[in-house]
Amino acid sequence: MVQQDFDRDLAAIIDHTLLKPAASADEIGRLCQEARDYRFASVCVNSFWAPRCRPLLAGSAVKLCCVVGFPLGAMASAAKAFEAAEAVAAGADEIDMVINLGALKSGEPGLAEQDIREVVRAARGRAVKVILETGLLSEAEKILACRLSQRAGAAFVKTATGFAAGSAASAEDIALMRRIVGPAMGVKASGGIRTRADAELMVISGANRLGTSSGIAIVTAG
Repeated sequence: MVQQDFDRDLAAIIDHTLLKPAASADEIGRLCQEARDYRFASVCVNSFWAPRCRPLLAGSAVKLCCVVGFPLGAMASAAKAFEAAEAVAAGADEIDMVINLGALKSGEPGLAEQDIREVVRAARGRAVKVILETGLLSEAEKILACRLSQRAGAAFVKTATGFAAGSAASAEDIALMRRIVGPAMGVKASGGIRTRADAELMVISGANRLGTSSGIAIVTAG
């Protein structure tokens, strides 16, 4: 159990994340125990791990978040929706999906919106966070992606996967996303958030959820 003091308010908005392709069962188990100990908002894992995480989180307030269409977002919408449905069936409380960047970049926003809508439908009322991959988008594309996510019924927009070039979350992007979606929709900062100062800057800029693998260091920093 955790013996040291930690910032419970900050912990309550952190998605404790492990998305490495070679993550082991032992590492996933440790992630879940740490999330329980530090009272993080969720664990964020690849959907394969959902059946293993669900019992490890039982009896706690920690949510199970699964990524879908990760990390490229370039698969068929039906495949994304199927993965989301499977994750929900395995106990996922939240879904973080990657937007179809190709459709957005090709000037086909209707396809990108429908892609999100199909995952939202498959999630059956669970919160869906749309990963925009802001480092690959122009400002106009970021604005459009936020509006598409809103129209499709997503609960959050999220900066990045952490896997693409320019994935580090920026205060400017968070402020822009918050301005576009307003107060009723969530904004998740992810990518390169490693220190308490990083986390606090994201919150000040408008984020109400943080995705990071450095949550323990962040909430225990003096």
